[in-house]
Parts: sequence; structure tokens; C-alpha cells
Amino acid sequence: MRIATLNVQNMRLRGDHLDGARDGDTPGDTGPMAEALDVLDRRLTAALIRDAEADLLVLQEVFDAETLEHFHRRHLVPSGVHYPHRTCLPGNDGRGLDLAVLARLRPIRIRSHAGLTAAQAGIDPALGLAPDEPVFRRDCLEIELDDLTLFACHFKAPYPDPDVAWSTRRAEALAVRHLIETRFADPVTARWLVLGDLNDPRDAPESRHRAIAPLLPPFSESLVDRLPDAERWSYHQPQARLYAAPDKLLASPALAAANAAARPIILRQGLGFETSRYTGPRLAGTGHHRPHASDHALIYVDLD
Repeated sequence: MRIATLNVQNMRLRGDHLDGARDGDTPGDTGPMAEALDVLDRRLTAALIRDAEADLLVLQEVFDAETLEHFHRRHLVPSGVHYPHRTCLPGNDGRGLDLAVLARLRPIRIRSHAGLTAAQAGIDPALGLAPDEPVFRRDCLEIELDDLTLFACHFKAPYPDPDVAWSTRRAEALAVRHLIETRFADPVTARWLVLGDLNDPRDAPESRHRAIAPLLPPFSESLVDRLPDAERWSYHQPQARLYAAPDKLLASPALAAANAAARPIILRQGLGFETSRYTGPRLAGTGHHRPHASDHALIYVDLD
């Protein structure tokens, strides 16, 4: 089974117009000229998804279910891709950046944990959350399949205040661990996978100082870390000249052992040519900055 994750960068439907893969915080991403590239961006997003050929794909930054349906109907289906089962549940992000699921086979259950509070998850108040405050800034979707459970996430980005953002991400990581430990009597022998954009900057000198440390080994195995260090990056921020690896596939010890030979594939052909670290082929129509599929690459892994 091929499982994939992709942050589609601010996909929102406005009337009959989909926003392109842009944040609107740079001169090249605002104004009429930028808007004219939106449809080209989303064609490239669809082409990237087509190339992945995933059985189940988790998307981050989809505005709502209507946006997902429009993208599927107007872009994925014309590109030759059809996912019979499509879900986008409302989360906690005030801008509507929700998590979505595209699947070829119907999941047994998809459950939102947007309502999970700090008290319910046992989060230390020292991390800055009120007891009745939702832990997840977006959501954590629990996706139950026949013999595998996915926990799809999109954690808080490391800005504007890095220290506050670190505390938020630490609380989110602890909450996901709480969900796993509540769901399974023995998380070591259970088959689960945490995936998505965890916004982990990996700038701490030791893994225990990283915000997502509660989810890292030995609790899980990072499948992306099976790749050489120089090949793990999946995100480019050109203004900051930043290459990072925020997109994760964290497998339970049992799932990792059962798939000892599995190596993730990172599809970077939808990134703009300004992402010069990648020298491979690009999707037809990709530009220097835009059009592009996203500022994130797509990551997939084949699991037995």
C-alpha cells in the first residue's frame, strides 16, 4: 500500500477560482499577475499527485471540503486521477487550513481530534495551554484501515515567536502520543504511522530538545531518516534560503520492522527552478518561482 503526504500550500476555493500555491507574503505572490498563475499551480499540484500514484494521500492546507471536491473534479480527474473516497474535516485553524484525505479504498473510520483539550491529553500547563483549550492548532486525523492506523497532522509553524511555537508543537506531539497510547495497549507492537507536516526545524543540537521529541525514537522510527541526510529535505523557502525536512513519516517499531526495506520517495519535480538544490526533471510548465505545485515536495512510502 502506498501512503503519501503533501502540503499543498494554501488551497482555497473562492467562488469558482482556486487559490494557487502561494502564501501572499512576497511581492511575486500578490496582485493580478500572481492570481493569473493560480490555475497553472493547481494543474501542477494535480500532476504531482498523479505521478505519486498513492493509494492514500494526506493533504495539508486545504480550506474545506468544497475546496477538496473542486480540486478533485476540476484538476485531478482531468489529469487521470480519481479518488473515490475524499474527506476534509473542519479543524481549529482560523484561516481554514484543514487536513484532507484522498483514498482509493474506503477507510474504516476517519476521526477528527480537533476538540481534544489540554486537560484531556494530560498536557503540562507550563506549556502555556489552558486546560479547556484545544491542543491542535489544526487537527490530528485518526485514519483507521484494515491493519494500519494513520495519525495525520499539521503542527504549528516555528513563527512568529519561535519559543511560543516550540511549546505549541511540543504540546501537539504529546497529544498525538497520548492518542496512540490510548488507542493501543502496546504501541510498540501495534501498526501505526504518524505523517504530515510537523514543522520540525531540526535546529536543536540533540533530538531530545526538538519539539516533536515525544514522537521520535525510540517511540517510533523515522522512515525519512532511512535516506541519506542530504536527501531528506522536502521544503524550500527561497526568501530565507532555507531547505528543511518538516514532512515526516514516523512508524511504530512493529510497522518499521515489518517494512525494514521500505525507503520513502520524495517527489520534488513540482518545486520551482529557484529550488536549485534539486537538479532533476521538473513537471512541464514549472517556472522559476511559479507556477509550481507547492513549496513542499510530496513524500510517499510503500508499506507491505
